[in-house]
Amino acid sequence: MQPEMELIHNAFPDRPEVGPALSRVLLDQVAAGNRGPTVRLSRPGRVVAFGRRDLNSPGYSKAVTAARNAGFEAMERISGGRAAAYSEGTLSLTITLPDEAPARRTSSRFEYASELARDAIRGLGIDARVGEVDGEYCPGAFSVNSRDRTKLVGIGQRMIQGAAHIGFVIAVRDAALIRRVLSPVYAAIDLEWNPATVGAMDDELPAVSLDEVEEALLERIKAESTLVPIELDEATLALAKAAASGFRSPG
Repeated sequence: MQPEMELIHNAFPDRPEVGPALSRVLLDQVAAGNRGPTVRLSRPGRVVAFGRRDLNSPGYSKAVTAARNAGFEAMERISGGRAAAYSEGTLSLTITLPDEAPARRTSSRFEYASELARDAIRGLGIDARVGEVDGEYCPGAFSVNSRDRTKLVGIGQRMIQGAAHIGFVIAVRDAALIRRVLSPVYAAIDLEWNPATVGAMDDELPAVSLDEVEEALLERIKAESTLVPIELDEATLALAKAAASGFRSPG
């Protein structure tokens, strides 16, 4: 019998900082045994998500201003890595799993996540591969790229005692828009990168839609788990909204 995972679709494009706050609440709930494994697939809207290392950069405040000047809100995510951008053409996928010793399985979770994204995208007809593209934004060995040329998916993790969070940034379209906002953001935090490595699935498959990519991702997860769609309970949502200000970038 396949393990069950709750499926949540709640998104907060008008207040995107609720997203990482909810991820943290879910992580705490799963770690405490108050909630089982959880998947959240959502559409965050225009926002730059900064990683912990960005927060310590002397140029962080300038980077936040650059994002907002470009029409993007700025928030701090719970996983590692460097700045990444969402738009109306990107998806956020998070998977929260119970694990008594999460640090022991960091690599295996990255492998699982990257293969999940790669296989889902390949099923749409795109030559998706796992691996870092030289010069990519928010670089990572488990990024998913197209033809070893452009980055399509970034993956990060956060662990606490008892649970692990996996977060995906999935670019379906809007590569030029993402490139435009990340250029001044990366300049502000003094990171070298190659804007040409920014990709999106519609570069390879022009007619691809967000709905199609969502379905492909969910079907891939269903190969190993039973997904149970739920409505997020009011208590959990209230906790996330109460904590959200702590995830909104200052300024």
